[in-house]
Amino acid sequence: MALVPSYIQNLANYVPGKPIEEVQRELGLDHVDKLASNENSLGPSPKAIEAMEKSLSGLHRYPDVSGFELRTKLANRFNIKIENVILGGGSEGIMSTIMRTFLLSDDELVSAANSFIGFRVLANASGRKVHWVPMKNHRYDLEAMAKKVTDYTKIIYIANPDNPMGTYITREEFDEFYTHIPARVLIILDEAYYEFAQSKTDFPDSMAYRYDNVITLRTFSKAYGLAGLRIGYGFAHKELIRNLMKVKEPFSPSLIAHIAGSAAMNDDEFLSRTLAINEAGYTFLKDQLTSLGIETVPSVANFITTIWLSQEQAKEVTQSLLNKGVIVRNLKAFGWPNCIRISIGTAEENGRFIQALKSIL
Repeated sequence: MALVPSYIQNLANYVPGKPIEEVQRELGLDHVDKLASNENSLGPSPKAIEAMEKSLSGLHRYPDVSGFELRTKLANRFNIKIENVILGGGSEGIMSTIMRTFLLSDDELVSAANSFIGFRVLANASGRKVHWVPMKNHRYDLEAMAKKVTDYTKIIYIANPDNPMGTYITREEFDEFYTHIPARVLIILDEAYYEFAQSKTDFPDSMAYRYDNVITLRTFSKAYGLAGLRIGYGFAHKELIRNLMKVKEPFSPSLIAHIAGSAAMNDDEFLSRTLAINEAGYTFLKDQLTSLGIETVPSVANFITTIWLSQEQAKEVTQSLLNKGVIVRNLKAFGWPNCIRISIGTAEENGRFIQALKSIL
């Protein structure tokens, strides 16, 4: 169709992990565990639920377009000013705003091949040239990425920790990388899994890098269990935020997302439980998978990625687990056709996954 640009026609639809209800309907199963989308296995923050329930009678009102309350809360938490904070419909919503705000027609982007598929979709949909740099040992190859920077480069995207591998770049690696990047190039540091990685002493918490050309993205989807509300936030220089605010959708995120995010920030007990369950679950899954002779990628996120002998084996294992009522994520769409990503669930979910896996091997 002539109305549709060729670079849009060539895009593939994003295919998420199957919903539980769909699997139950298709396979006639009473119980299904979803360990495919890195959601919080504990559910949403209880304080967020309580706040949302109390706010339902006000849903006929539009949200505060400035997001003043939540932006102020985030600014106070991270010791910055409100003019350094932006909200969006998940991290992807802010990424989309960044591209619409800053990209000129001949600008280029640089990122790692086979990293976060959400950024890949947005980058390819922009119609700009993208330099996809192969990963090295399942990690971002920052040295190779720096060499791809040209006079046309406008945006560099780094997911730290990475999704779908769960690996991370260190503070020393980022410091060295940054010395090679011109000030005119925007660096997006996507820290969707920050809460799970922050205990690593060499993790480069981007709040220590309040450079003029660094944009930090974080989310309430993972650690706070609010994935269904689509609410993310970003930190950047006030001039970047000022211009992003001109372009972002005026009433995004929704009113109820604002309220839930604000309440979740007060739920330290829930966050502590989430991190503790994730740490215990990772240790359990890592030990069990190793005992079965299955190779894994070291992860600091809320998932663990397994490496299989072939694309065919990974596909077969994914389907067999699905038939057993366990949804996991085959990573062919990410560019890792012989890999399967498993979200860390509750102790019960993790146990059922291992039991199902043993039964099919």
